Amino acid sequence: MKKTIASVFVIFVFSICLFAQTYNDATLSKVRQQDATSRDASGKLQTLPAAEHAYRADVYSSNRFFPQAREHWQKIFDVYPTDASVPKALMLTGRSFMWERDYAQAVVWFERAFKNYANTKEGRESLAFKGASLIRLGKNGEAAQTYQLYTTMFPTGEKIESSYLNIIDALRETKRYDEANQWVDKTAQRFAEMPTATNALHARLRMEISRQSWQRAIDAADALRLLNNFRGSMSSLDEVNYLKSLALEKLGRKGEAITLYAAIPANSYYGGLANDKVNAASNRVSRTGSATAASERDYPVLYRAELLRYAKSKGVDPRFVLAIMKQESGFKANAKSPAAARGLLQLVYDTALKYNRQAGFPQMQADDLYQPSVNIAIGSQYIAALKNEFGGMYEAIAASYNGGEDNAARWLARSNPKEAGIFAAEVGFAETKNYVFKVMNNYRVYRELYTEDLVKR
Repeated sequence: MKKTIASVFVIFVFSICLFAQTYNDATLSKVRQQDATSRDASGKLQTLPAAEHAYRADVYSSNRFFPQAREHWQKIFDVYPTDASVPKALMLTGRSFMWERDYAQAVVWFERAFKNYANTKEGRESLAFKGASLIRLGKNGEAAQTYQLYTTMFPTGEKIESSYLNIIDALRETKRYDEANQWVDKTAQRFAEMPTATNALHARLRMEISRQSWQRAIDAADALRLLNNFRGSMSSLDEVNYLKSLALEKLGRKGEAITLYAAIPANSYYGGLANDKVNAASNRVSRTGSATAASERDYPVLYRAELLRYAKSKGVDPRFVLAIMKQESGFKANAKSPAAARGLLQLVYDTALKYNRQAGFPQMQADDLYQPSVNIAIGSQYIAALKNEFGGMYEAIAASYNGGEDNAARWLARSNPKEAGIFAAEVGFAETKNYVFKVMNNYRVYRELYTEDLVKR
């Protein structure tokens, strides 16, 4: 699962923040062998040069072996407390706990990095990550204060735009709507004519939709339509038109809603949803087919036996698994991402370890994830668990697969009503949002081309 960062609402991404680079499986194997011989009779890790501890931690972290990475970082803290690598080691220790979803521990480490190294990039980033961890702990008031501190201390910091946006969403979560709207105005003014201004107005639209203040939602949508500056932002004209149409529909202005739904290009994610709305209103079949220009070559059915055995048997539509597989690896069984995700469904080792026994592979090792049958079995088990967690909403499953379960759960909780298009608008990571669009578009085409038994229509 490959994650990037953008001017988004909550800064928490799953790309590995490294000391130097991403390391391959051979490098990981070599470091594990070196560690085995770098211990005393009691098994305690021996003291190595600071650079060597940092290097080995880097290799482990980039492959998501977080306890092993922390063992080396702790050596740096204990033996080399003044080494130049300490600030980054502190921050990455906090990040490792974030990746493991131990946010209380992450806050402790981020606070330590910020308190002692506020004049460094790592110290500044740690303050932002502290805010993200507090949000995941449900401490939105404290998170808002943390981000406000960032805007005060680091007005030109790397996370300044996202900090403003995070304040809006954190205040919204605490139902301090007036303050949230004040920060929308501050953000739009501070970052005028920039994507962040559009994102702030988009945050207002999402907030009014969630409050079911339908006329205010229409007004917010019209402000975005008037601005008409979506390049580089988290929104699009298609999305805004869809949300405005939904608000019109809720107000009983169905004719206006259907007219605006019908104007959304059918080849986009929101166009597909709008197409369904138009069809439902007119009791007809599809306006256009997503698969019109598609072919079996573009959307192949590979590993059919494994998909039917491991996915369909667990109540997961095999076509959805293919949609993820197409996006994640392009059907390359030996693929490995910079975040150490492996195989067809790009599973990371620590996630695979949560499902390997249920999937029937209790002795799984990291390299086993390159085997199609193992990858599909464990990936299907994981997707089935997500389907159960998110009530069968495939958009939420895709968002969770890319952006993390706790993030998807938060976005779903904010979605009111819990409709697919509203959920997609709430997704707070740029890459995850695009990922949801791509996977769901893939899924729509696969459903048009094949039955659930993966037989061509």
